[in-house]
Amino acid sequence: MDKIAVLIPCYNESVTIKKVVEDYKRALPEATIYVYDNNSSDGTDEIAKAAGALVRYEYRQGKGNVIRSMFRDIEAECYLMIDGDDTYPAEHARDMVNLVLEKGVDMVIGDRLSATYFTENKRPFHNLGNKMVRGLINRFFQSNVKDIMTGYRAFSRLFVKSFPVLSKGFEIETEMTIHALDKNFLLEEIPVTYRDRPEGSESKLNTFSDGFKVLKTIANLFRDYRPMAFFTFFAVIFELFSVVFFVPVLLEYMQTGLVPRFPTLIVAGFFSVIGILLWICGIILNIIVKKHKQLYELMLNQIVRDKE
Repeated sequence: MDKIAVLIPCYNESVTIKKVVEDYKRALPEATIYVYDNNSSDGTDEIAKAAGALVRYEYRQGKGNVIRSMFRDIEAECYLMIDGDDTYPAEHARDMVNLVLEKGVDMVIGDRLSATYFTENKRPFHNLGNKMVRGLINRFFQSNVKDIMTGYRAFSRLFVKSFPVLSKGFEIETEMTIHALDKNFLLEEIPVTYRDRPEGSESKLNTFSDGFKVLKTIANLFRDYRPMAFFTFFAVIFELFSVVFFVPVLLEYMQTGLVPRFPTLIVAGFFSVIGILLWICGIILNIIVKKHKQLYELMLNQIVRDKE
């Protein structure tokens, strides 16, 4: 088992991968550097090998698929995840790793947004997207995480071996953050310097399509992790529509003693029934989620016992 494993998922990063590997070897000389090549066509894997990294391959396209393989394959006490694009300087690596190894933090988040991200990043929609995602997750999960989508993180073995990776692409960071918040893992953030990609290096992140996937992931995970709040929200909407349709019929009945608009009354009743059913779904699913959390805690205990 490695003491420290540096995880670098890569797809066509030949311009920067040599420098990234060498920088992190100097910062963490005792660490093992793993580069997982994700179908690169520019010789990224050979450059990484020459720089001293252990190169492995993931043929299913997407960052989430790469992280899934990394977490399954690699055994270490501490895992440091970075990108291969040289946007995260190695100067913060030691501090992040020490928080895991010495303090027992389960996830250390490299917070770009409190440092240089908004001045270095030249893609304005990315800045807006980061703020939007941060606001949504902090509101939905009653948290105060400053950087949700950073690719610079350190993990404990307990987190890595108990994290069920579902995402296939760039929404993986959002999934990690929500999972850690929901399962009450120990999180800590430290501000990290961010620098934009060097000339000749191109981002693989599509602002709109990948941004939509991230928002979809947030909605799905909010439904899965907070079903009571999710279904109650929609139940209230349907009940409000029911009231809007029902009140005029009720007022007309009180004035005339007649109900001439039966279709409206039926629609009001229909919306009310849907609202009640949604609320009941929320209750049932909330019980299931609570039971799942209990089983998850037992699984964590088993992982700790297996390590000992």
